[in-house]
Amino acid sequence: MASSMSALDRAISPFDVSANALYVEDTWRERFARLRAEMPVSFCPASPYGAYWSVVTHDPVIEVELNPQVFSSSHELGNITIADTPPETSLANFIAMDPPRHTEQRKVVAPAFAPSQMQRHEALVRQRMRELLDRLPRGETLCWVNDVAIPLTIGMLCVMFDFPFDERADLKTWSDWASNVQPDRDPAYQAAFLAEMQRMLARFDTLMEQRRAQPPSDDLLSRMVHSQAMGHLSPFERISNLALLVVAGNDTTRNSMSGLVEALHRYPDQLDRLRAEPALIANAAQEAIRWQSPVTHMRRTATADYALGGQVIRKGEKIVLWYISANRDEAVFANAEAFDVARDNARRHLAFGHGIHRCVGARLAELQLAALIEHLVDERLRVIPQAAPTRQASAFLHGFTAMPVQIVRG
Repeated sequence: MASSMSALDRAISPFDVSANALYVEDTWRERFARLRAEMPVSFCPASPYGAYWSVVTHDPVIEVELNPQVFSSSHELGNITIADTPPETSLANFIAMDPPRHTEQRKVVAPAFAPSQMQRHEALVRQRMRELLDRLPRGETLCWVNDVAIPLTIGMLCVMFDFPFDERADLKTWSDWASNVQPDRDPAYQAAFLAEMQRMLARFDTLMEQRRAQPPSDDLLSRMVHSQAMGHLSPFERISNLALLVVAGNDTTRNSMSGLVEALHRYPDQLDRLRAEPALIANAAQEAIRWQSPVTHMRRTATADYALGGQVIRKGEKIVLWYISANRDEAVFANAEAFDVARDNARRHLAFGHGIHRCVGARLAELQLAALIEHLVDERLRVIPQAAPTRQASAFLHGFTAMPVQIVRG
């Protein structure tokens, strides 16, 4: 709703919660807890990303998500991350659009993630999970991120794209480039980014032209080229949507898989509970996603003045929805810091967003996590950290770069 409240009344945040150090050092919890308690909607007047509003509790995040008319995702107004990227690298994919174009393009890819399609992939997910984990050594140190989480998610991405499996390393490279949100990108970085995206486009264009010459099928590339909404995108629009799908299919799930290991290490009784009550596995997957919150934030831009949480957001201002904090909101999730596989409302998490922009691949992520938990339970495996993990230097993706572990039976 519009308001005539004075902008001078705005609550000024004592913290810049966009600082990468908070996530590298894993020290973000206390600052968000204070903001939730004292100022659920607050304004940060200066940061490496410029001024921005923070929304840190559950219900106001939902209010923003359910009002895309006022809170725009459009790449033309600022895109979906806290960074204000130059136009030439501000990816114009369907998540960074408002209706009706967003709706038209989302409808093209959504059927690839429908329940019927997920049922088709379920056996393959479990098979690959089993094959990978069974061939890993027991009682020897390995990297969970590089040896387990990345191979599993990249392998599934190859299935969804029908992408050559022997070229899977390229998918990780492109995902890492596309998801790297930083405040200052110098010209050399910009050039390298665009060169890598052009390389991605060239490879995918070859694959898409092959699909165009074939009858429509269920893989993502075929759906795109045989659709009215996405069959004739410009080169930059193709880059943008491919980058989105690669990042969504890789980074978020791999970070949830690694977050699961950390959660079970901090709360070891929860694995014992799952062994005793395997019916909780599907809920445990939801809880792992809530607890990790692999996407730290999403950004919107106000198209009109709006009163939210006692504050007035002005037209043109940047609003950052901190999913990582909303998923710790004690008003919704009792004892929110705890990892509780029996949490009765774990599905209310906002890790995938809410409303029209809710992650189209959410069900696939849930399926992969549930399969991983199921395998750990069935084979009576424990994943034991051997040293502190290293974490991504990012205020956008909440994840890990390395996690030394040993896999043991018992």
